[in-house]
Amino acid sequence: MSDERYTVLLGDRRYALHRKWAKPAKPFGFLSDLMVDRAGCVHVAQRGTDRPVVVFGRDGREIGCWGEGSLAEPHYINATPDGGMLVADRDAHQVLRFDPNGKPVQALGRRHWPALDAPFNHPTAAAQASDGEIFVSDGYGNSNVHRFAADGRLVRTWGQPGGGPGAFTTPHAIAVDKRGRVLVADRENNRVQVFDREGRFLAEWLDFYHPMQIWIDDRDLVFVTDQIPRISLLTLDGTLVGRCRGAINGAHGLSGDAEGNLYLSELPPQEVTKLERLD
Repeated sequence: MSDERYTVLLGDRRYALHRKWAKPAKPFGFLSDLMVDRAGCVHVAQRGTDRPVVVFGRDGREIGCWGEGSLAEPHYINATPDGGMLVADRDAHQVLRFDPNGKPVQALGRRHWPALDAPFNHPTAAAQASDGEIFVSDGYGNSNVHRFAADGRLVRTWGQPGGGPGAFTTPHAIAVDKRGRVLVADRENNRVQVFDREGRFLAEWLDFYHPMQIWIDDRDLVFVTDQIPRISLLTLDGTLVGRCRGAINGAHGLSGDAEGNLYLSELPPQEVTKLERLD
């Protein structure tokens, strides 16, 4: 078998691809997403198992798991500014916030109680702003975005089914940039929509095919995965910087570490791919 190393170029950075980087103690379930904590450990969210989140060290070896009894079907997991984690528990109709050790500290939504328009009806993702406010894409049963105060109080809801500005067909992922703007992957409308915190439509970024996840790095560059499959890199004003094909069947989730390495949770066949930064 060839030992040839595959590389990709994304913007000004070149990466080496490491397939099957993570070495789980048990076979993976359906991989949804992942995030990297401050220690460089990779937390991988999976569905259909009794180990909802599995943690891997820098070498790809499993070092722990958490979420059993708290999470039913984790869809997306995002880091919080205080080092914790936000998880959209899609089919339990909740968003849960965990401390850095995986202990639940806050719950939004009534567990196993779907609601029309009001939170939640199969939420997809959640992101926390620097001041503690939480934004949730409520994307499979509803077509909304919800804004919560840090204490969990619902502040505002916007969105409706459709394809116009501020409407959604499966709002699938969400992120908050340093300007306080809310970026939403409007999957079936093949775009990313940009809003202010009040829900006012600001812009739409096009030329995606079913965008899946949004992640913003420490350079304020925006990574968007889609089902081409590919990864797109953009500036905060939506200018395209570069693209590459980092996954075989598409990355449902993407995150990165402080060294500039990227990690992908791939669609079936499920595996974690590491894109090692070379320059």
